[in-house]
Amino acid sequence: MHASQGRSAGLGLALASAFAFGGSGVAAKPLIEAGLDPLHVVWLRVAGAALVMLPVAWRHRRLVRSRPVLLLGFGLLAVAGVQACYFAAISRIPVGVALLVEYLAPALVLGWVRFVQRRPVTRAAALGVVLAVGGLACVVEVWAGLSFDIVGLLLALGAACCQVGYFVLSDQGSGEPSPGGAEPPHPVGVIAYGLLIGALVLTVVARPWGMDWSVLGGGTAMEGTQVPAWLLLVWIVLLATVVAYVTGVISVRLLSPAVAGVVACLEAVIATVLAWVLLGEHLAAPQLIGGALVLTGAFIAQSATPRPPSGPVASGPGGAGVAAGEGAPGERAAVRR
Repeated sequence: MHASQGRSAGLGLALASAFAFGGSGVAAKPLIEAGLDPLHVVWLRVAGAALVMLPVAWRHRRLVRSRPVLLLGFGLLAVAGVQACYFAAISRIPVGVALLVEYLAPALVLGWVRFVQRRPVTRAAALGVVLAVGGLACVVEVWAGLSFDIVGLLLALGAACCQVGYFVLSDQGSGEPSPGGAEPPHPVGVIAYGLLIGALVLTVVARPWGMDWSVLGGGTAMEGTQVPAWLLLVWIVLLATVVAYVTGVISVRLLSPAVAGVVACLEAVIATVLAWVLLGEHLAAPQLIGGALVLTGAFIAQSATPRPPSGPVASGPGGAGVAAGEGAPGERAAVRR
């Protein structure tokens, strides 16, 4: 009975995490359209979340000495790289399309496993890749000559590549125990330091001192309704970042990386529906079908990746992948915004 209650709680937290992550682009796009640069919105999100998570970083300060490469990888790729590419992408293409393109990450991880690591890939995983690529072709409507902004699509693909880079980095260090045989790093601590490192990097890149701060004191439009800009910022920092990451981490501990990854696939659906309702970003029937294919392919690719032969694993973006010895890089971590 206790285990059943734990799974139910884990499922609820995984759904909450998917909803929280799915709303990040919907809250960020009005700020960008109001005049803020996408990099400035990313900086506000990451820096704000880093301040909230500062006490957690202090509690897990030993990670700085025991896992510096992991923390740098998370900060540079899973936080700064993914967020910057994704927010820049949604400034040019619909939120749902950007997120669906990013969901190619599990399929791209399989390419790394097969052609770089030269490990076998199951037929089911290969089928997942085919479905994801075919679905993406429907989403971007290749028969119409790529009706979306090509730069926006490349930025969304860049976000997917940043996800892959972090998954691979995480996997390469997975077979090496921490000094002194310590347990794998606590995922919440990794998230806290990833946000801090990401905030430092983005401060140099985004140059927030040149930001038009007056935008935050005004209003933004969401499908004809005026919403205070500061309220959207609070949404992005607290709900779409801090709450989303923490609930994602806890859900994986109560469920498993594979199950939590499946639930995380709802994030793209939630983001598309929210963008449709709140931003008026309608998708055509072929794009909706293509989106379903992308999610199905991502799920198959994520769940069918062969298990690696060795050791414990490090945590993945969003916390979906924190247990020792569970799955390959594509299976361990859900795509997170």
